[in-house]
Amino acid sequence: MSGVQTASGRPRAGAAWGALCGVLAAFAGLAAAQLATAAVRPEASPVTAVGGAVVDRTPPAVKEWAVRDLGTADKPVLTLGIVVVLGLVAVAAGVLAVRRPRAGIAVAACFGLVGAVAALSRPEATWKDALPSLVGGLVAAGVLFFLVRALRRSRPQGAPAGGTGSLDRRGFGRLVLATAAVSAGAWYAGRRLGAYGSAGATASRADLVLPPPAVPAPPVPAGAQARVPGVSPFLTPARDFYRVDTALVVPRVDAADWRLRIHGDGVTKPLTLDLRELLARPLVEHDITLTCVSNEVGGPYAGNARWLGVRLADLLREAGVRPPSRGGPADQLVARSVDGMTIGTPVEAVMDGREALLAVGMNGEPLPFAHGFPVRMVVPGLYGYVSACKWLSELRLTTFAAYDAYWVRRSWAQRAPVKTQSRIDTPRPLAEPAAGRVMVAGVAWALHRGVSRVEVRVDGGPWQETRLADADGDDTWRQWSWPWQAAPGRHTLEVRATDGAGALQTGERQGTVPDGATGWHSVTVRVRAGDT
Repeated sequence: MSGVQTASGRPRAGAAWGALCGVLAAFAGLAAAQLATAAVRPEASPVTAVGGAVVDRTPPAVKEWAVRDLGTADKPVLTLGIVVVLGLVAVAAGVLAVRRPRAGIAVAACFGLVGAVAALSRPEATWKDALPSLVGGLVAAGVLFFLVRALRRSRPQGAPAGGTGSLDRRGFGRLVLATAAVSAGAWYAGRRLGAYGSAGATASRADLVLPPPAVPAPPVPAGAQARVPGVSPFLTPARDFYRVDTALVVPRVDAADWRLRIHGDGVTKPLTLDLRELLARPLVEHDITLTCVSNEVGGPYAGNARWLGVRLADLLREAGVRPPSRGGPADQLVARSVDGMTIGTPVEAVMDGREALLAVGMNGEPLPFAHGFPVRMVVPGLYGYVSACKWLSELRLTTFAAYDAYWVRRSWAQRAPVKTQSRIDTPRPLAEPAAGRVMVAGVAWALHRGVSRVEVRVDGGPWQETRLADADGDDTWRQWSWPWQAAPGRHTLEVRATDGAGALQTGERQGTVPDGATGWHSVTVRVRAGDT
């Protein structure tokens, strides 16, 4: 990479050196943007803003693929993809700048403009959100200009100076290292400042002491957990609870700064509450299973937890809200999170007597940040995209005719009660159990209706009734088990459930869009011959 001589005898910078200049300029721009982000908010980071804009515009089928095949890795994969694209653009800008400096520098600056436009397109964005991307673009363009100018004036080692300010290649190498070091320092400082900015939120969660519930949940029945290895725990630990949302950066809200506003159609007494005022109200503890509408048949996006919170219906009544069945003008409750996500919930469902909560606790602890600290919604019987707004900041009463929430604008149904589902947890697909007695077990849910029966069949044969574990109300999943006398060979197991009203789970296969998957979960195993 020593360069090529021009007709005048001066070295012409090579493409590889130009590519290096482009990558260094991009790194410097991202570092400067990171510093600026610490002064605005994490969601304003260029990579996060562009990632959020990509998520907003991704077709539902692609989102479903990402949730199904990537799981919780979908956000890191998206972030990595954005960084890779940025790196390729940086390489192209650097190579172009060697021969056409103005054009290459313009490409670097334009990438900052792309980030600014993406940041301004995000929900809850203000003009300040564009600043990190603009700063990053300007710094990237300036660094690229500086490096390419030095590169074009550089000379081979030991050659006589070719003009004022010219560098030999060793000197240019030192300049490259200095640029990288300063950029790394700026990046580290930005990360530290950002962490310092969220330190108050971390401390506020650590210091939060939840009041005891005025209405505690009864103990989980001793027989609610099937005694079969491989079955999901009845109560899902917070660390294992599924997470499906669009937030590339988990919002970290300081409990002292949190506010909730309740307003809109039919609200005669608008309310604004802080966390202290919310916790002063009677708290209710209730076991509720949540599931994501993106959960495929037999999928992992379901979890059961003990939630602590304030009855949402009580707050709405305090604000003067009446459900549509009693003449209220609003049939939709739109919840908004601090990052701008909107989720629309039927007012009738919230006020029909079920334990719809503004939750502050999960399994005896304050909500984890990833699950909505300090306050989130939890409504039994509805898929999360129409009921489970995390990082809650606003509740607005309106109508379904007047407003479509985030996911409804992206092809999902306005109203989405959870469909009856059942799942085989053990044996796992493609397992190879030994012939003889094999325990088949799993979970079933028909939320807000309860599960009255679960059946299993082998290779399309007659349905066999399983043993149900004890129920913990109608708002949680129910475990089941069945002893199978397995013969050697390849076998397919299927499961179906019946809800508390006697309705049988349909076997008709349907995808997750627009209102949840249907069908019977099946598992194929190969049974080994027993020892002889």
